[in-house]
Amino acid sequence: MNELREGLKKFFSFDTFLEGQDQVIERVYKGEDLCVVMPTGAGKSLCYQLPALVRQGYTVVISPLIALMKDQVDALKNKGISAEFINSTQSQTIQNNILMQTQQGMIKLLYVAPERMRSQAFRDLLKDYPPLV
Repeated sequence: MNELREGLKKFFSFDTFLEGQDQVIERVYKGEDLCVVMPTGAGKSLCYQLPALVRQGYTVVISPLIALMKDQVDALKNKGISAEFINSTQSQTIQNNILMQTQQGMIKLLYVAPERMRSQAFRDLLKDYPPLV
């Protein structure tokens, strides 16, 4: 848990977790599968972002909302965190470049739309470079 508290301060400049976050984050960090329902503003994103940042490898975040995906990636990049998204608003060249960066270990959080799972190139990435589970 110390590693998580240190990461909370280092990456997000927070001293404490919001109510309920610490239990969720610790279980995600340990690799447990969870279904978590939290109200707006309760810090859901931190529950998967923080474990992804303190563990080795990268994490795939599946989000059907392109605007939210972009907002989260922009916020993470503003904190100096290597995050990218792949969606239909980008050219194939940009998407391929992001996939290559992911393969090279340059991306910590990769946001994708659900339909990305139809892409053979993306499925190959997941097979050859499995994300954290």
